[in-house]
Amino acid sequence: MRAQVAIIGAGPAGLLLGQLLYKAGIDAVILEQRSPDYVLGRIRAGVLEQGTVDVLDLAGVGDRLHANALPHDGFEIGANGRQHRIQLKELVGKVVTVYGQTEVTRDLMEARAACGAPSIYEAESVELHDITSACPSVTFVHNGEKRRLECDFMAGCDGYHGVSRRSIPADALSIFERVYPFGWLGVLADVPPAWDELIYADSDRGFALASMRSATRVRCYVQCSLTDKVEQWSDDRFWDEFKLRVGPEVAARMTTGPSIEKSIAPLRSFVAEPMRYGQLFLAGDAAHIVPPTGAKGLNLAASDVFYLYEALTGYYKGDSRAALDHYSGRALRRVWQAVRFSWWMTSLLHRFPGEDPFTSRVRVADLQYLFGSESAQRTLAENYVGLPL
Repeated sequence: MRAQVAIIGAGPAGLLLGQLLYKAGIDAVILEQRSPDYVLGRIRAGVLEQGTVDVLDLAGVGDRLHANALPHDGFEIGANGRQHRIQLKELVGKVVTVYGQTEVTRDLMEARAACGAPSIYEAESVELHDITSACPSVTFVHNGEKRRLECDFMAGCDGYHGVSRRSIPADALSIFERVYPFGWLGVLADVPPAWDELIYADSDRGFALASMRSATRVRCYVQCSLTDKVEQWSDDRFWDEFKLRVGPEVAARMTTGPSIEKSIAPLRSFVAEPMRYGQLFLAGDAAHIVPPTGAKGLNLAASDVFYLYEALTGYYKGDSRAALDHYSGRALRRVWQAVRFSWWMTSLLHRFPGEDPFTSRVRVADLQYLFGSESAQRTLAENYVGLPL
């Protein structure tokens, strides 16, 4: 087999890149270790920046999003039993769009199937070869048969645990990491949200987030210990704790129901530099992880893909390697801004184990300053809706 671009991973990043390249007339094959059902079963982000919506429109997969998504022109931060609204549209003239990552993935899968571009699922034992040469290739096993895909370039879109980043020599990468001493316990439930916009709640009991995926489905989180197990959290225990953290006003309006998915996610900040090695380009979680507090994970993947798409089209349409050479630096500038913002949001809204009184008072002062300063709220809003691509 041969393709101009071999895309490793069929999550949103790989599928989005594949669709953009297809529309540009660039031949790409997507290899995915898991089955389509497994990929669709991943429960992830649901808040899209306007830039991400624009890139999805560019890929031709925005119709269902615009028909079903929920635009939000603000969100709330709860502290000390009071809600403080951050008015995104009024402050910076932009909104965010609530549309689940599962739905984004479904739209991209259906678009790729409709155009007939090749995606090979359940590709096992994937290995990247001759990455620094002019003739790289990928080998894999599919249906018991070992196959080789020759290509010009490789796009590593296979996540934090994927083979792409691990194929780069350790001494060629610089790793920057911050592991947070807590996790998020998340519950997905088919009940109508009792809130019109996302609520980030700071309480003495810990952080909570009230979000939604649609007008009939909620996604809610509580901060928990890294030693907690999902089995320790019955649905009743979760909803009781969640209500205590979001406060009585919101709790009184809530309808609860059985969870259809429940999981604990550890929080970390992680960046691998550079995002290019030879003919291999990393995108999305293969190169960086951010805590979900700032809603940046999927949006960073989309911006990486957009930059890589522009670089590849510049090469194939204009025969220039300049954009390829600048890809890593261009992507990392935006990555680090999102890492900074996500770290700040996480530090602002969570109680850290063993937190000393000085740190607690500074965090309270930071919240008070935010609530009382339009300039501070504008800075938050500017980052939350997404910095320009």
